[in-house]
Amino acid sequence: MVVARLDWGFPRRGRSQERQDPMNVKISDLMHKKVVTAAPNDSVADVRALLEKHRIHAVPLVDGDGGLYGIISTVDLVEAVDGTVGVSRFATRRVTTLPQYNDISAAARVMRKRKIHHLVVTHEQEVVGILSSFDLLQLVEDHRFVMKVAPTPKKGRDRPSGP
Repeated sequence: MVVARLDWGFPRRGRSQERQDPMNVKISDLMHKKVVTAAPNDSVADVRALLEKHRIHAVPLVDGDGGLYGIISTVDLVEAVDGTVGVSRFATRRVTTLPQYNDISAAARVMRKRKIHHLVVTHEQEVVGILSSFDLLQLVEDHRFVMKVAPTPKKGRDRPSGP
């Protein structure tokens, strides 16, 4: 099992405190760079403990060479009754990945269209980060979007004509 510590504190350390235009944010600006991973042959019980320990909902599965094997989430583990079984039986093998230099809007679009909550972020086929729907919500919260009030029509104009 490969374990790296995640930094869940907000605002994230080492990040600029100035606000960026949310349309210019790159995936690498928002992703978690220290990724907690598991191996395909790890037991269901071990992976559940890993998810609980780090308070996360998914981990990429990497093989012995560091290649991406799949991804496993808490939802995938709901059906796993026997904790001694290898986690690869329940893993999603077709992992959605995006390169770290893509705009965050591309990640949001892919996640919405595919109805997924986690994207594995890559650089030249190597896992370099993970992005979750919670990270996207954090971006929205940090920017405190304000709804604009619609203009009111002037008297005598743009009024619906009635009987």
